[in-house]
Amino acid sequence: MPKIAIILGSTRPGRNGEAVARWVLDIAKQRGDAEFELVDIADFALPHLDEAIPPSMGQYTQPHTLAWAETIDGFDGFVFVTPEYNHSTSGALKNAIDFLFKEWNDKAAGFVSYGAVGGARAVEHLRLVMGELKVADVRNQVTLSLATDFKDYSEFTPAAYQEPAVHAMLDQVVSWSNALAAVRTAA
Repeated sequence: MPKIAIILGSTRPGRNGEAVARWVLDIAKQRGDAEFELVDIADFALPHLDEAIPPSMGQYTQPHTLAWAETIDGFDGFVFVTPEYNHSTSGALKNAIDFLFKEWNDKAAGFVSYGAVGGARAVEHLRLVMGELKVADVRNQVTLSLATDFKDYSEFTPAAYQEPAVHAMLDQVVSWSNALAAVRTAA
């Protein structure tokens, strides 16, 4: 059974992402086709990228990088929960992604985004990054509008139709994570 990380991609005080990520985890735990775990990038206290050698070389030296690498390496796929800031993802999430390379390779990723237009533009940018990291991103995604899925732009109140959208995205992440197991084994 694949192990899927639900990565909470915001570290901002008062962030909306925590409620969103916990909602995704609650939905995911209803399933029996994968093991799901919430990974909060705030728990790793990653500074701005401070490794002297490029991550693609795999020669990490900082204790925070080693802990982050060990965590990410243990997963077969990912669901990124991202806000949209200035038509992109959060700087904290991009920084956390940039710390590593091989730990992301040959795995699947899905996206749950939130923002003024559902966070769709943040996901567009993340898809480009995933391609460089050899991550297979799935088509289905969940876009949550601050206007309709949040009360007063801060209290998470997802519309009922969003839960089936989460399941559809998870169906693809689990399927692709299983399919990529052979690629990871061969590598």
